[in-house]
Amino acid sequence: MTVLIDPPQWPGPRGLMWSHLVSDSSLEELHEFAARLGVPERGFDRDHYDVPETVHARAVAMGAQEVSSYELLRRLVAAGLRRRKRR
Repeated sequence: MTVLIDPPQWPGPRGLMWSHLVSDSSLEELHEFAARLGVPERGFDRDHYDVPETVHARAVAMGAQEVSSYELLRRLVAAGLRRRKRR
C-alpha cells in the first residue's frame, strides 16, 4: 500500500505547478492521506488529487513516494484504480 506523487510539472490555478497524488491500493487510503495532508475534497478528480507545488515536499515527508508521471499512471492502472473521463 503506497501513496504516490509525481513531480509538480502541470500548470494550474494561481500560477502554480501541480502534482497528482494517487494510491496504488485503494481510494480509501488516498482520501485518508489527503485529509491528513490538508488537501480539500474539491481537489479530488476521479482517481487522484491535484496538489500544488507548495504541498509536494510535505506529502513526501509524510510518506508519499515520489515517482515519475509515467510510473504513477502505470501503477494506478495496474492497481485497477484508473478512472478515465467519460466521453
